[in-house]
Amino acid sequence: MKNNRQPVSFIVTDDPDAAQAFFVDVMALELREASPFALVFVDCGHVLRVQIVSELEPADYTVHGWEVVDIARTIEELISKGVQFQRFDQLPQDALGVWTTPDGNKIAWFTDPSGNRLSLTQYMTT
Repeated sequence: MKNNRQPVSFIVTDDPDAAQAFFVDVMALELREASPFALVFVDCGHVLRVQIVSELEPADYTVHGWEVVDIARTIEELISKGVQFQRFDQLPQDALGVWTTPDGNKIAWFTDPSGNRLSLTQYMTT
């Protein structure tokens, strides 16, 4: 069987107004739908569904991420929009908060207004 399915990613928010502003204004996603149940965004053809919940305990791991071509430039753009990048004591990170994996990939983490951990990754092959 040929795979003709398109992936949909899910994260959650307890503050839909802040989530909508973040994903539209900061992350430049297109809002496809807003309902009392979810915000649905389109991100380069990929669907990101942000489910609206009354209470949220953010996960302590990465829940969604983006592959980027130039991580330093992307970080600088996001910082200019108010995004703060996370630092982890167990990882050696550069001045921008980028950790370089043993195989040379570069990763940085930040959170959305609901505390969901998000990431940027620049692969060596990019």
